[in-house]
Amino acid sequence: MVKIHTVGGFSEVGKNMVVIELEEDAFIFDEGFFLPAIVSMEERDKVMTERRLKSIKAVPEDSVINKIRHKVRAQFISHAHLDHVGAIPFLSDKYNAPIYGTPFTIQVLDSLLRDNDIIIKNKTFTIKPNTTFYIQGKNKKYKIDFINATHSTAQCLMIAIHTSKGAILYTNDFKLDDTPILGLKPNYKRLREIAKEGVLCLIADSLYAGTERKTPSEKIARALLEEVLLTIQNKNAGMIVTTFSSHIARLKSIVEFGKRLNREVVLLGRSMDKYSTAAKNAGVAPFLKDIRISKYRRQVEKTLHKVEKNRKDYMIVCTGHQGEPGSILERLSRHQLPFKLNQNDNIVFSSSVIPTPINQEQFAKMEVRLKKSKPRIFRDAHVSGHAGREDLRDIMEIINPRHVIPSHGGIDKTQPMADLVKELGYKLGKQCHLMKDGGVLEL
Repeated sequence: MVKIHTVGGFSEVGKNMVVIELEEDAFIFDEGFFLPAIVSMEERDKVMTERRLKSIKAVPEDSVINKIRHKVRAQFISHAHLDHVGAIPFLSDKYNAPIYGTPFTIQVLDSLLRDNDIIIKNKTFTIKPNTTFYIQGKNKKYKIDFINATHSTAQCLMIAIHTSKGAILYTNDFKLDDTPILGLKPNYKRLREIAKEGVLCLIADSLYAGTERKTPSEKIARALLEEVLLTIQNKNAGMIVTTFSSHIARLKSIVEFGKRLNREVVLLGRSMDKYSTAAKNAGVAPFLKDIRISKYRRQVEKTLHKVEKNRKDYMIVCTGHQGEPGSILERLSRHQLPFKLNQNDNIVFSSSVIPTPINQEQFAKMEVRLKKSKPRIFRDAHVSGHAGREDLRDIMEIINPRHVIPSHGGIDKTQPMADLVKELGYKLGKQCHLMKDGGVLEL
């Protein structure tokens, strides 16, 4: 018996959670936040509990697997983005099962636990990418593959669990980047070996299945950044670059270009501190060794006072590219910090707006406020971390699974993947399965 429980991330973009049930054993893949719900929480409500988070639908509704909770033998984290790891501090304790992730991902998890003053009973194990290991079930051992994948944060995984009916491959999230700026390229060799052994089911990141493209390599984002940062007339101007704090490869490019401009790079905000410190502790970001990080409000204000006086000597790196309330850039747009934007300053968005209504609305409002100060704004020095339609076609041809479950969004995101799979000869409902939160598929 193989049952796949699509607990979260199949009716919305976020709160990803899948449970694979195999006779007397079960395995959890990811436990993430629904970020729009988290972002919209009032500051006074930021003391988080499972009950509070479930009331605002910010974490997976894992009560749907209550009857098999005792079967859970392990909890796997595919990568360090909050829509995959954020709910673990609030949900994992109810499962008598250890947590497995890469060194960087476990560092981020540790940081989340400290931030929320939570101690979990689960043991955590760090497993390097491209490692095969075994986990003891009730009556048998299971072979697990942590396969290196490329995405928009460090040490991301495709995770395979081997069953008597074939492997189940969880690929949520990934892109196919053969020239990454940081880390290894996808492990095609291991993927082909697993495909040869037989893949029962592929659970596939379909967020951008509707985009008819191959997602560009991170080296393209680096080139776009280089074009903006090193060729514009910015000698005496203030310079602000905003990007995802978790995008360690992007931070590498930004830091290196800052040094070429003879500017001191300063990272601002708690999120930047969280991911940068995790990257340093995991040994994946030596380039951050001497970079100043201002985490707390007073530190941020003190740093910005210094930058305000000699803006030509600094490059500010911060979050806020989604217009998130309370983020550094959002507060700058409201004149709530001691740095006054002017028409000579440059704001570089090395990012895209995550396609949810609340993000798009918040960004639009922030952009209107920013433009009142008349800075130069550079959008889209960025490439996605998610597979496009043609990457998904390639992964299908490499893996050749018997069944496919499109994941990472509601029907608007997963239907284009189903259309592609149908084009490749699969039958909807028999071999390709469009799932919803709380669903169960028996194979």
